[in-house]
Amino acid sequence: MDVVFMILSTILVWLMVPGIAVFYSGFVPHKDVTRILFDSFLMFGLAGLLWIAIGFPIAFEGDNFGVIGNFNHLFLSGIDLSSTYGTTKLPTIIYLLFQMMFAILTPALFLGAVASRTRIRFVVFFVLLWSIFIYYPLAHIVWSSTGFLAKLGVLDFAGGTVIHINAGITALILAILLREPYKYNNEQAKGNNLWILMGTVLLWLGWYGFNAGSALNVSFQTLNAVLTTTVAACSALVTWIILEQIFKARVTLSGICTGSICGLVGITPGTGYVTVFGSVIIGVVSALGSFYFMNYLKYQWHLNDYLDIFGCHGVSGIIGSICVGLFATKSVNKSVITNGLLYGGGLKQFGLQLFGVIFTIAFVSIVGVAITQGLKKVFKDDIAIPNLELA
Repeated sequence: MDVVFMILSTILVWLMVPGIAVFYSGFVPHKDVTRILFDSFLMFGLAGLLWIAIGFPIAFEGDNFGVIGNFNHLFLSGIDLSSTYGTTKLPTIIYLLFQMMFAILTPALFLGAVASRTRIRFVVFFVLLWSIFIYYPLAHIVWSSTGFLAKLGVLDFAGGTVIHINAGITALILAILLREPYKYNNEQAKGNNLWILMGTVLLWLGWYGFNAGSALNVSFQTLNAVLTTTVAACSALVTWIILEQIFKARVTLSGICTGSICGLVGITPGTGYVTVFGSVIIGVVSALGSFYFMNYLKYQWHLNDYLDIFGCHGVSGIIGSICVGLFATKSVNKSVITNGLLYGGGLKQFGLQLFGVIFTIAFVSIVGVAITQGLKKVFKDDIAIPNLELA
């Protein structure tokens, strides 16, 4: 039963990659749609093959200083795929495939930041280096039992730090460093509401595999993850409606779709640790934080985050990860060692979550800037060229 459930969850996370491509394509000018779709689907081949070649052992096999695994299993050589992986009670092959979908999805989340700004070869080399030096170490640090944040007790049920903060910060780095603020030749993007809605539907559906699948079995935590995922998205959607009505006097389809995604992002790190009440608050606060950033701070800081990737994934990911320190409770998940602040656990778990967020931001920022600046020098003729072809 657990194996069948994990296969289904893997398929649902797979569905999120075309889902994010469709969602982003609804916001960009028509001339950029093909590039968004191309970059996202490219990740199946690029990030997927890299995961099989070196990614899985770097992230989840062995340990070096609590930061990274080992490089001893090129193309999975020497790994018994039929054996049980760690304490998961799952065959290694199932756990590997499930984690592979995250490794494919995460770069697809941030690639919208470079739509029509770089040639494909820049994207290829960036994703290769980003995966090796940022994603795989961070997955080990947070999710491997030997990772140093995991040992400290930082909780991240399904990817608040590893996926959403990581993708948000990376998108922000790319948006800031690649060129001056981008204006699509002063063209107003009309967008496509049907694409936005269909992308949201695919993402919301896939998120059940994303969050519930992270329980790695069929249990109460799985059911709780399904429920809290749904409730957080609903509360964030309603919050967005209220905010748009108050501050814009007009509720939009793109707005409520964005609000629901912010709720899904916000609940991701705590979905298997918090109660329904906690998920309601997390959805509301995630929507509040992301709405304020997208509609005010972004413009005050002159940030070139056209698709609001940081505003959605970065801001809501940060809020959700910190909120685990407030709402995590042993009554939902016995693996919670210390209850959150609002459940009588004091400041310990809150402090750990805050440290995990700060570490993730710093780590991704430092390495991400180094990778981007290095590739800018190597591929200086490939960046910010108008009317790029797929070459």
